[in-house]
Amino acid sequence: MTLAQIRSIDPSGMYDLIKNFSHQVEEAVAIGNAAKLRVHARGIHHIVLCGMGGSAIGGDLLRSYAADELSVPFFINRSYSLPAFVGPKTLVIVSSYSGNTEETLACYREAIKRKARILAISSGGNVERMARRYQHTHITVPGGPSPRAALGYSFFPLLVTFVRLGLLSSKKREIAETITLLKSKADDYGDPERDANTALVYASQLQGRIGVVYSASERLDAVNTRWRGQMAENAKTLVWGHVLPEMNHNELVGWNTLQQQIKEIQVFFLRDKEDHSRVAKRIEITKELLSQYTMHITEVWSEGRSRLARLFSLVHLGDWVSFYLAMLHGKDPMPVKVIDHLKEELGKL
Repeated sequence: MTLAQIRSIDPSGMYDLIKNFSHQVEEAVAIGNAAKLRVHARGIHHIVLCGMGGSAIGGDLLRSYAADELSVPFFINRSYSLPAFVGPKTLVIVSSYSGNTEETLACYREAIKRKARILAISSGGNVERMARRYQHTHITVPGGPSPRAALGYSFFPLLVTFVRLGLLSSKKREIAETITLLKSKADDYGDPERDANTALVYASQLQGRIGVVYSASERLDAVNTRWRGQMAENAKTLVWGHVLPEMNHNELVGWNTLQQQIKEIQVFFLRDKEDHSRVAKRIEITKELLSQYTMHITEVWSEGRSRLARLFSLVHLGDWVSFYLAMLHGKDPMPVKVIDHLKEELGKL
């Protein structure tokens, strides 16, 4: 595969968006540091981030990343309505990259009625207009790419804001390491003619197969979700997934039938050095059990020293795998016509 071939299949430039992700992260960090905060975290009892799709995954990753340090519960809300507990002691984060996501706007209106503390992040749209009207903190990020290609803007301004609000300790060193690692990996994965390009190898393993992504529930659950979402949107390919140990209590049994079909399933185990020791043992046993049904089992280990760098090493790799899988399928990764059609039909109601 050559870069010229990629350009012919990818006219919208998803390749460049993934290749330059480290620059997006640098810009997103600067945006978070420069944002004028009109909200405080003193006395809050919980945090709720409202968002959908690419605007919600940043919240998922932040929840997972900060779980060992954050002293208040942090929920991700993908719905038209808020949980009953939301009130004046709740910090509600309204995250909509376009600023016009209908589910998120519905939650925004409800949060106002319940007098919650509100922090909004978008590239404009109705979210920004409402934030200005009610004088809420609004973090403005650049518009343009698809929300799934703007993960840096949905994650890093919030990470920096949590630090500024005193919810988390300084992350300067971790962020610096993450940016350095992303630049290095973009060079490696961005060369389609490079021998042993890991992202292209994994994409080739998925070509013509249904994929499964398994991981530990701690820390990597959101990365697991990201991998599956990117395969669906970029590569137009179904991939399912689950987390351990829960998978061992139900889904493991489902591998017992349809053996002719499942022998061509490609399994990825996302791994991290901080996986719980018992989960690590479970993964080893589960691999052995699944090897009775499929030969296609691959372990994917995170890279980096800090937890943040390791998290994004897997995120970035998954983005590249989904991109190359789109190329192998001859699919332009940018359009999501069926989602656009759904929104159009809803707009008629």
